[in-house]
Amino acid sequence: MDGTETSSGRSTAAPATRRRLLGQTELVAIILMGTLLSQRWLIDLLDFRPLQAWSTMFVAIVVQALPFLVGGVLLASFISVLLSERVLAAVVPKRSGLAVPVAGLSGMALPGCECASVPISGSLIRRGVPPAAALTFLLSAPAINPIVLVSTAVAFPGQPEMVLARFVASLSVALVMGWLWLTLGGKVPMRLPKLPPDAGQPKLVRFLGSAQHDFLHAGGFLVLGAMIAASINVLVPRQVVDSVAESFWLGILVMALFAFLIAICSEADAFVAASMSSFSPTAQLAFMVVGPAIDVKLAAMQSGTFGRAFAVRFAPLTFAVAVISAVLVGWWLL
Repeated sequence: MDGTETSSGRSTAAPATRRRLLGQTELVAIILMGTLLSQRWLIDLLDFRPLQAWSTMFVAIVVQALPFLVGGVLLASFISVLLSERVLAAVVPKRSGLAVPVAGLSGMALPGCECASVPISGSLIRRGVPPAAALTFLLSAPAINPIVLVSTAVAFPGQPEMVLARFVASLSVALVMGWLWLTLGGKVPMRLPKLPPDAGQPKLVRFLGSAQHDFLHAGGFLVLGAMIAASINVLVPRQVVDSVAESFWLGILVMALFAFLIAICSEADAFVAASMSSFSPTAQLAFMVVGPAIDVKLAAMQSGTFGRAFAVRFAPLTFAVAVISAVLVGWWLL
């Protein structure tokens, strides 16, 4: 008989698994109810001029970026589930030296969101693709794909040099890290990635699951990034922002660290970079080059996929190469 027996000899049924008190539906209902009850207070609050400026900038960033985020997530999910591993495993040369540039340029034809690029790279390694080539694809796919380049052109209208600079700098990071891994990779322990938990499910289920996960994950970081960017522009005194932005090297470092910490999806980060207009074009470029290459989210995913010993070496080196690449390309093109 299921259950436990009490001291009196009676049998009690095992307690059923408790349902979470606050699911997504309940949370949304609470937020809506709170908004309705506090609408009079909210109306007075929205008359506050700084808040109006903040909300205008926040909404502008999110609305501009959202179509590219949705399109990028859908395309990345489609390619990661149906095409990426099979096509790349077939076209990437077996010679590692040639495999690196082929994998880097494949990022244009086989784009992927940062969230998808890590598991795809792990699967490529399991299929026999050289690790240096798989890591090159990991860095190039989220950074130089057509959706990212088009979103950059929309965010920086009339500045084609910014689109070219982003493409050159990001591709350079991927190639340099791939070739560096050919030299240094043998000295760094790298765990062979495990099969993803949904590997045996139908492709449609994997596609929908991947798209939903990436959109919610990337959308959350987009909202966070837009909130931080709007807050900096509205709440931080202009003289403080200008003093940081006027320093060429400090501005680049601040924007690079900003990209690392807020982890915005590459399909949307150009709009946040463009909103930081006080900073130099090179600093804005550093934001867009560092973010898709390495951020806190990617570092955690790399640690879970390839092992901590790999991540603590690969992440700082990628950050340094990305900053150097942005500075050199910015000096050349911007």
